[in-house]
Amino acid sequence: MLDESLLDTPDGLAEADRRGLLRGAAEAGARVRTAARHAAEAGIGDLKPDGRPRAVLIAGPGAAATHTADLLGTLAGAGSPFVRLAPTGVAPAAGALRWELPGWAGSVDLLLIATPDGTEPSLSLLADQAYRRGCAVVAVAPAGTPLAEAVAGAHGMFVPMATAPYDHEEPIAASSPGVFWALLTPLLALLDRIGLLGAPQDALGKIADRLDTVAERCGPAIATYSNPAKTLAAELADSLPVVWTEGNSAGPAGRRFAAALADLAGRPAVVAELPEALAAHNALLAGPLAASADPDDFFRDRVEEAPALHARVVLLRDRPIGGLTAAPGARDIALSHDTPISELEPDEGDELETLAELIAVTDFAAVYLALASRA
Repeated sequence: MLDESLLDTPDGLAEADRRGLLRGAAEAGARVRTAARHAAEAGIGDLKPDGRPRAVLIAGPGAAATHTADLLGTLAGAGSPFVRLAPTGVAPAAGALRWELPGWAGSVDLLLIATPDGTEPSLSLLADQAYRRGCAVVAVAPAGTPLAEAVAGAHGMFVPMATAPYDHEEPIAASSPGVFWALLTPLLALLDRIGLLGAPQDALGKIADRLDTVAERCGPAIATYSNPAKTLAAELADSLPVVWTEGNSAGPAGRRFAAALADLAGRPAVVAELPEALAAHNALLAGPLAASADPDDFFRDRVEEAPALHARVVLLRDRPIGGLTAAPGARDIALSHDTPISELEPDEGDELETLAELIAVTDFAAVYLALASRA
């Protein structure tokens, strides 16, 4: 159940936020600025690339690396294929995870390592393996970790991750907003330098400014009725989020939102891109999860029994879209199945700005849902 009264109690939210999630979301803009400065100090701006890599391999643990690879691959398009090196192992622990380069990786490829830990022995071995194969290596991780030494030994480039004091107080959530931006920003600067996507210094500044704007609109002191993140969290109470995305970069934002709901709030969600989502989820909306499938039982004990779980569509669009759009069809299908719909559409801006806004608002919503939920 969701304690909606807690959403409008800033002190209560702060007390419930034992993992620093709200701080991480509020300080996302500052993380971007710090990470951009670290990237510049590491020498990314001084690189003289000799053409584009054949492929970009991305390795790292958990959701942060997955979301980073997803977003970078989407932004870069078909220029160079992005391949996430998924780990193997018996447990999601630093010492148990294992990464291996594919057999075809060689001197024309680029290995990116992104981790909020840096103590994973296999990542250090991966950097050494890449060096022996001739791959260029760039890593983003906390300073002073074994990975930093391994990358230096592999003649690669190491960028210290932008961290905050509270990162070390509690275990870092895989979908923490601060961690995501701290890992992503230096890699945006790097890929801009080698010509795979456009993210110059001024674009990173615009991302930081947009994240600050979202933090002002979605902060804990802003009441639910004028706070889009709190409103979305309240709408998703006792619902199965059916996340539909439209636009090139909204896809990664929707997939990150679904993962954050599971990781931070313990809520399942399904996600798909329009227009294929209309066919993929039509049976779901017509089935037992539809709002009209199981009318609220008049005799249900409102104290002891939880309400039935029903689907709610969340439509994410990466910018105002002119011309062809599947949004009207999505609204019609949702309403024809008596399924409520929430919509998020960012203010105008370039692709990175609008993407940052979508990610930031949904990050705040996932955090609020996590903090205000109770058994």
